[in-house]
Amino acid sequence: MLDVFQVIGGLALFLYGVKTLSAGMEKLTGTQIQRWMDRMTGTPAKGAVFGMVATALVQSSSLVMVTMIGLINAKIMTLTQVISVMLGQEIGTTVTAQMVAFKVGNLSFFLLALGFVLIEWNPRQKGREWGEILFGMGLIFLGMNLMSSSLAVVTKTPAIAELLARLGQNLFLGILAGMVATAVVQSSSAITCLVVAMGMNQAISLSGAVALLLGANIGTCVTGFLASMRLSRVARQASIAQILINLIGVLAILPFIPWFLALVARTSTDLPRQIANAHTIFNVLVSIALFPFIAVIARLTRLIVPDEKEVQSKLATYIDPAQYKIPSVALAGAKREVAHMGNKALEMLEASARAVVQSDLPAAEQVIELEDQLINPLTELLEQYLNDLMGIDLSVSQQKQCFQIKKNVYDIERIGDLFCNIARVAMRKQEQHITFSQQAEEDLQQYFAHVKRAGTLALESISTADQALAREVCELEDESNTLYLRFCDNHIERSNAGICKPESDVLFIEILRDLERIADHTDNLSLAVLRS
Repeated sequence: MLDVFQVIGGLALFLYGVKTLSAGMEKLTGTQIQRWMDRMTGTPAKGAVFGMVATALVQSSSLVMVTMIGLINAKIMTLTQVISVMLGQEIGTTVTAQMVAFKVGNLSFFLLALGFVLIEWNPRQKGREWGEILFGMGLIFLGMNLMSSSLAVVTKTPAIAELLARLGQNLFLGILAGMVATAVVQSSSAITCLVVAMGMNQAISLSGAVALLLGANIGTCVTGFLASMRLSRVARQASIAQILINLIGVLAILPFIPWFLALVARTSTDLPRQIANAHTIFNVLVSIALFPFIAVIARLTRLIVPDEKEVQSKLATYIDPAQYKIPSVALAGAKREVAHMGNKALEMLEASARAVVQSDLPAAEQVIELEDQLINPLTELLEQYLNDLMGIDLSVSQQKQCFQIKKNVYDIERIGDLFCNIARVAMRKQEQHITFSQQAEEDLQQYFAHVKRAGTLALESISTADQALAREVCELEDESNTLYLRFCDNHIERSNAGICKPESDVLFIEILRDLERIADHTDNLSLAVLRS
């Protein structure tokens, strides 16, 4: 019984090691992964390369799959793009098995010690991230050693030995066992490495190991399928596409199992390495064979889960809780959402300008509606999203990004409030039949145009991290202060000359003050870029 618990404990160490390794790799390469995703999902070939590299780095195809579902649910990626990434991740997930097939002996203790030293006593953030990676690798190898030594005893139990023998003789029983085990553990890598550990003790035949591997390939779809159940229909399509890819791959290889086993047997004389190679060869063959049929898989997926006839609008466009699995992707989604929110604020600017200058009452109502139905609710949603994200184990850089995005959200929300104020002033102006002089309207049009340019450049500088644009916004804010004082003086001169009516004083100055405060908030947005 003790040996059984040692196997379970070894598996737990392995899974925690994968999690630690994944967290360290994500912190170290997360920003780069996000850049790759932006650049490398435009074509199927690039998408497949991205899927392979991302999965190899984060050491979890399920994690990448759940993240892709979040991205497709947020309308950042299409179904065809996600399918190409899936084919790449089929190859990337084989890295773990190849790594653990090495017999490292006591090297695991050295990796654990070195990783611990880097985590606890290294003053540099990047050093601590490398420490997490090494500590995670040490846990993986230690878990493998513990499983291997314990399985040497467990597999000699008559009942277990008979079951493993049956798996080698009955291919379909082995596939079923692999499916169930992977669905329960929710990690195909864990089951694959458990099979490799059995191979280290010669406790399983190559045919039985291959059967379990094929089952694990199907069982790993469960994680993505469960994650998609509460999301959009498009996300469910992505999950079904993954099931189709893995199911088609397994069914296609079944008639050729004898030849496949013969091919794998020639790759090495060491059974653990043969098992790892079988996993790699199968996944590479499936990805290459299905690559030309990405469009066909997408159409078949849509037959099983049809497209939505009516797309219901939703508050958030780019963020989804599923993205928490890869914080760099979650942060990128939040930045996109902030940019979207900022563009809506610019729409409020244009509408409020029409409301003031052209006495356009529907435009004023549009501004208030955008504030109440989009800006305010989206602000609350983004703040909650970022608070939840900050509860995850983030790197120092990622924590700073979270705080900065929250500041950007605050500034844009305040800009929306100020445009709402201007819209209400425009409504009061119309209700009280107050008119502005032609010169006053020209001053306001110039100020609105100035603020619009500052806001547009500020949003662009946030999206591109362009410090030159950010500095230009700071210069525009200085000009805004000058314009504010000049337009106030102009109004006083017109009032003294009898050109502007006294009842327009309060409304005109209030609009100028709101525009000047909006310029201050655009300056805050640009300063965030300069300080990053």
